Amino acid sequence: MKLTVIEGGRKNRGSDETTRSAAPTAQDVRKEAERRINASGYDAWRVRELATGAPMPVEIRYLRMQIEYAAQAIARFVKIPTDFTSDNYWPA
Repeated sequence: MKLTVIEGGRKNRGSDETTRSAAPTAQDVRKEAERRINASGYDAWRVRELATGAPMPVEIRYLRMQIEYAAQAIARFVKIPTDFTSDNYWPA
């Protein structure tokens, strides 16, 4: 199994901050969560599980649950931090 470190949106950070002038929304948090889930390879593991019947690694399943939980918690903040894409807010 190969695990990778997901950088907190650093690839698009410069262009993303310049185009978004308003405060972040819950939809922005949801997009970041989806980006992290896709970067973890969850979809490929899920397809493999459905096709072969072999269970996906528990670590991948738990990582998705942790990302979902973090996204829900961040989206509930009264004021969502502008640096919500930082790895400080998300599970590693």
